[in-house]
Amino acid sequence: MQALAEWDSFYVIVGSAAGALIGLQFVVMTLIAERPPKGVEQGSAAFSTPTVVHFSAVLMLSALVRIPWESWVSAAAAWGILGLCGVIYTAFIIRRMRTQEVYAPVLEDWLFHALLPLLAYAALGLAALAAATYTRDALFGISGAALLLLFAGIHNAWDAVAYHVIVNRAGDQPKPSQPAKRSKR
Repeated sequence: MQALAEWDSFYVIVGSAAGALIGLQFVVMTLIAERPPKGVEQGSAAFSTPTVVHFSAVLMLSALVRIPWESWVSAAAAWGILGLCGVIYTAFIIRRMRTQEVYAPVLEDWLFHALLPLLAYAALGLAALAAATYTRDALFGISGAALLLLFAGIHNAWDAVAYHVIVNRAGDQPKPSQPAKRSKR
């Protein structure tokens, strides 16, 4: 399957980026765990955990593309299963976003945490269905899905870090009506 060999460097770059970002997300979560804000479990299940799952899906997809498949059917089946699992998982995330009480999602949250991942996983599934007949187009669809998940994940990771820094730092700052505490030295 020569067509896949032409995508080798693309998936090495994308897969490496996804792997590195997974590691970075673990570091950030470790730092945040030092002083977790109230209700962090609900917010994490709706916003942080899906980011790691999306990065992992990109890493998995990058590995699946590099497997020396015997036929397009096997490769497309693996891509299709990943896409279907992603669609189902995104439906659960949408439910979690609606039911969590820690944070009221805004349009940007719905776009990057729900709509874009849903589109990426659906595109992956559709590309898998088209792989045998429209190979070149399917490969572009698969790569587009990978990039969409990667960039949505980057946005979501940054958004989560910024939110936690602001929430955690707010606990350190004196309230405007209260004087700052003096240290005992």
